[in-house]
Amino acid sequence: MDREKLNKVKSEVTGIEPLSLSYEKKIESSIGEDTVRKISREKGEPEWMLKKRLYSLKVFNSRPMPNWSFDLSSIINFNELIPYAKPFSEKLEESSKIPQEVMKVLEKLNIPEAERRYLSGSGTMIDSEVLYRRIKDELRKKGVIFTDMDTAVREYPELVKKYFMTFIVSPHDNKFAALHGALWSGGSFVYVPKGVKVDLPLQVFFLINYPKLGQFEHTIIIADEGSEVEYIEGCSAPVYSAYNLHSAVVEVHVKKNAFVKYTTIQTWTKNVLNLNTKRAVVEEGGTLRWVSGNIGSGLTMYYPSAVLRGKGARAEFLSVTFAGNGQKKETGSKVFHLAPETRSRIVSKSIVKAGGYAAYRGLVHIAKGAKDSISSVKCDALLLDDSSNSATYPYIESYESNSEVTHEATVSRIEEEKLFYLMSRGLSETEAKAMITRGFMEPIMVNLPLEYALELNRLIELELEGEGAVG
Repeated sequence: MDREKLNKVKSEVTGIEPLSLSYEKKIESSIGEDTVRKISREKGEPEWMLKKRLYSLKVFNSRPMPNWSFDLSSIINFNELIPYAKPFSEKLEESSKIPQEVMKVLEKLNIPEAERRYLSGSGTMIDSEVLYRRIKDELRKKGVIFTDMDTAVREYPELVKKYFMTFIVSPHDNKFAALHGALWSGGSFVYVPKGVKVDLPLQVFFLINYPKLGQFEHTIIIADEGSEVEYIEGCSAPVYSAYNLHSAVVEVHVKKNAFVKYTTIQTWTKNVLNLNTKRAVVEEGGTLRWVSGNIGSGLTMYYPSAVLRGKGARAEFLSVTFAGNGQKKETGSKVFHLAPETRSRIVSKSIVKAGGYAAYRGLVHIAKGAKDSISSVKCDALLLDDSSNSATYPYIESYESNSEVTHEATVSRIEEEKLFYLMSRGLSETEAKAMITRGFMEPIMVNLPLEYALELNRLIELELEGEGAVG
């Protein structure tokens, strides 16, 4: 495939052209108390949320830049960051009212068709605000809540007070969690009542359109006792010469005997810095399944975590990461076993080419008294050339002798014998590499919705044909 055609197809699959939106409101001042108050006032928030924002700002100003991984101080200038941009005047519940230019982008990403065919609810967020959110009437009648966080603050204040950055995520966790607490805007609020099973997934798509913008969506998912729900996130952005910052917070609460599957497919362009704080707490008999695809962004630091707080709680983290030219990815999972008979499984797959860098950094903690707990960690990296790098940083803390923890890590290359055999059967070198790579990713791909699995397969094939990474 020639370079011009390759770039055209890449744009169709992974990127979009900037939307020429007429912004209703922009806040371009530096990050300080005045900016925080402007955002809160724009949203018409109650005093208690403003106090949370101002407290987070205080923590942000007191915390140093993280220095244990990438040197972020040489990359991020907070004074240049645009903290808020609102590209439309109202939230919509009818897709027919979405501006035509935006609808073309959503159709390219197959979102309207997905909503019609296999989703219980769908939403779209552009820059700092949610444009569109809808849930099926039969679920609404069962008491399922699926709305944006700004609406939840107004309509369900007691629930938000109870769960918003209280005990899963705190402003004190890291500088970017504190920044998020001060500037957060948009995101999702999901509540599934006791015993209710949401048969089809809920899906939200996030788009960054404004250059130099920081997107700080906040998501809270509460699956009450005995309930079930699947939540899917996707994202994209145009290519800009200046960076954008994506710093989300996700808080997932899996109550007794509940089940939550959380899937996130990240295909940001390389000008996006992806720095998130995402965690879950799982109560007795509850199950969490967390599936991640980290394909885009120039720099990613992503470590989803689970606290197994009740007896028999379970968590599974499955992730695939692709790092190509100009991309640095550090991903991993953290699990805290605090109760007996808890189980966790972490499977991490990394594919690295064209001088990219991918690392796994994870933690398994088994507390004293968490008897008969079992955890397994498997990290595999596939290097596609001699200029790429991969690393593994596993941390294991076990304070209970009556428990079991296993860790396995491999780094491999595509074997010449396999490549030769497939090419001898009529495949091109690129097709042969793609087939081997798909086989490497198979344990993760089978857990993705079909639409996303097909998209990721196509993205990987494009990367194997090209020289650069997504975006």
